[in-house]
Amino acid sequence: MNRRLLTIFCIAFVIAGICSWAVYRMVGAKVAANKPALTAHVVSAARDIPLGTVLTPADLTTISIAGEAPKGAILKMDDALNRGAISEIYQGEIIMESRLAGSGAGGGLAPTIPKGMRACAVRVDEVVGVAGFVIPGSRVDVLASGTPPNSSSANQETQTLLQNIQVLSAGTDIQKDATGKPQQVQVVNLLVTPEQAEILSLAANQLKIQLVLRNPLDTEMAKVPPTAMSSMFSTGAPPPAPPKGPRRAAGSSPKPAPQTYSIIVSNGSKTTEEKFAVPGGQH
Repeated sequence: MNRRLLTIFCIAFVIAGICSWAVYRMVGAKVAANKPALTAHVVSAARDIPLGTVLTPADLTTISIAGEAPKGAILKMDDALNRGAISEIYQGEIIMESRLAGSGAGGGLAPTIPKGMRACAVRVDEVVGVAGFVIPGSRVDVLASGTPPNSSSANQETQTLLQNIQVLSAGTDIQKDATGKPQQVQVVNLLVTPEQAEILSLAANQLKIQLVLRNPLDTEMAKVPPTAMSSMFSTGAPPPAPPKGPRRAAGSSPKPAPQTYSIIVSNGSKTTEEKFAVPGGQH
């Protein structure tokens, strides 16, 4: 074959390849532009939904999002209706299964209690309720004051029973106050384990209960020994030393004085007295 002809064929092949690649890119870009984007339809909140609310059609809407639906998102409105919100949901937020109570659980406080936990009510006043600042979402320690068993009434003690306990509700309010305004209530509900519920119930019936407010970010469990009334009024002076007496050898005991008897001898006008030891210590 002619060398010149072979060169022409090679150049033609390269040009054809370049043209084919350019046409492929142009056609692919046009097809991608005409292809509809992948979207998903999910259920979202039509308004701010407070904690404990049972969802109604007025609370929900359907929106379209680009791409696939997030895992756990509710796709049908019927799957969310008549279920209680176990946390606050904000307008426009996608409704997730983890944010709702199970079907038939209802609303209010009960669905917000995690599995294995209990809500225990504690009667409070202005002092116990930390002047009204024990509100839903607060973290508190529980202190108990009273007289230990087999102790005198004057020997009272205070002991920390529970630490870092979440407040579920203040009275009938299970919502946090946005401004942190104090609320004067009669009862607060604490989130505790079954064992802690028994301790708290017994203490509330027999002892004086005090709630101590703590920083929610402070999760450290402090080791606090009980404080007795007697220790608060102790002067700190050492006890007086016992009086010193004559020392004696260890293990020895004082010997009893020897027993004696007396004989009076009269010789005319002269009288004498003689003393003799009792043989064997007998009279």
